[in-house]
Amino acid sequence: MRWVGDGCPPTCAQGEGGVRTMGTHRARMYGRPIGATVTYAGHATVVLDLPAGRLVTDPVLRDRIGYLQRISPPVTDASLGAVDAVLVSHVHHDHLDGPSLRRLGTDVPVVAPRGARSLLVSKGVRTVVELLPGEQATVAGLQVTATAADHVVRRLPGGPLVPAVGYVIEGPPRVYFAGDTDLFDGMTEIGDRGLDLALLPISGWGPRTPPGHLDPVRAAQALRLLRPRTVVPIHWGTLAPIWWRRRPPEERWAPPATFEREAAAVAPDVEVRVLAPGDALDLVPAPRS
Repeated sequence: MRWVGDGCPPTCAQGEGGVRTMGTHRARMYGRPIGATVTYAGHATVVLDLPAGRLVTDPVLRDRIGYLQRISPPVTDASLGAVDAVLVSHVHHDHLDGPSLRRLGTDVPVVAPRGARSLLVSKGVRTVVELLPGEQATVAGLQVTATAADHVVRRLPGGPLVPAVGYVIEGPPRVYFAGDTDLFDGMTEIGDRGLDLALLPISGWGPRTPPGHLDPVRAAQALRLLRPRTVVPIHWGTLAPIWWRRRPPEERWAPPATFEREAAAVAPDVEVRVLAPGDALDLVPAPRS
């Protein structure tokens, strides 16, 4: 498995049960950094430090969200830095968290799906940009386009439906953040943009992955539609129900292992880079032929 972080495979930095410990490491993609870095903070939270600005996706920065407890290292202020904008894919509690947004600063603009404004304002956010799939906005000097997602969302049972979206960020590099979604045909159109990097969910926080989410096998199949140069799997190894947090450590690492194996079989041209929560990767977009 091509683990990033000092180029070290799981066997060379082991913790309990022979499983790679979750440290903070950096690695380079395509050999030469140009000031663009992706840091996997855990779950769907990713820090995109691009030449034009720094974005954070779906920030969940607390040790506990309801009955979900963080099982990966905490998110440090140093790893977040000064954030220019936030992208929120949908209004589920493990993707839109008020205290986490306030930690980043209430003046930081938030891009969110149409219908999320009132909720975000109630959490203290002062600037909200709402988008539907296909709509664009410029935040922090970056063009952001909302994309479709196959994920049914209500904040509370019986509450109103608010659409889920993904985002394509025009860097360079060009980055697709899927949010929460299942496999859908529209991924082909997203891939037609020419993606340098896809941030693709591969799991969840419980023993099974319900409809509306990608598991490792379907996430690998999504690569055939999206055709990115590189993929970083997200939405794994971070949160677990409090009654399930004592599961064997190797179970936490099973989703990325399965994903990379499946990706090698169905999309061998896509480079898979597995980041443990807290790890960072320096990005260099390669020229397209």
